[in-house]
Amino acid sequence: MKKRGKKYLAALEKIEEGRKYNLEEAAQKVKEIAFAGFDETVELTMWLGVDPRKADQLVRGTLVLPHGLGKSKTVLVIAQGEKIKEAEEAGADFVGGEDMVNKIKGGWLEFDAVISTPDMMRLVGGLGKVLGPRGLMPNPKTGTVTFDVKTAVKETKAGKVEYRVDKTGVVHLAVGKVSFDVDKIQDNARAILEAVVKAKPSTAKGKYVKKVNLASTMGPGVLLDEAAYVK
Repeated sequence: MKKRGKKYLAALEKIEEGRKYNLEEAAQKVKEIAFAGFDETVELTMWLGVDPRKADQLVRGTLVLPHGLGKSKTVLVIAQGEKIKEAEEAGADFVGGEDMVNKIKGGWLEFDAVISTPDMMRLVGGLGKVLGPRGLMPNPKTGTVTFDVKTAVKETKAGKVEYRVDKTGVVHLAVGKVSFDVDKIQDNARAILEAVVKAKPSTAKGKYVKKVNLASTMGPGVLLDEAAYVK
């Protein structure tokens, strides 16, 4: 069993054992008990009643968080022709074609998101082993393979995030920073909760949202009342 430090245990004591908090209370509690010497990320974790091994029970999607995540993402666009200018005007940090693909093959990874036009996927497809494990591979389902480069860049910069259930049936996503106001943490968390609930697979049986908690990077989890998010 993992040994916890004194600060963690002190924070844990401030959480009412067995209680399921509403979202506003949980956000307040996470801010109250945060103890690290840096601006911790606030994370939402949802345990779902799905079997991710079945293709028809994958829960995945994207959304733009109302208040972003506290920093603007560094965006790379891989395109050609007039789409290069469109990407630059939209605010992409890095723009290029085959030169960018080769740069990544050489080990360059100084970006947080990759957007590609469909005609460049013949080259970008070869980066699967590099970008895939890092969650950076462009995908039409997440809107990162598109000719509408302007919209893709602006949404990504505004705080667009991707959620995806892992192999254990869990969705884990950042919803902000401890320094955020309670209402901003609450709004971002609610947006994710509603999106995941809406994405419930029709083939999922039994209880869909089994457990939800909110926590800072270093702190203990604060349980939410999952019943409030299942309609």
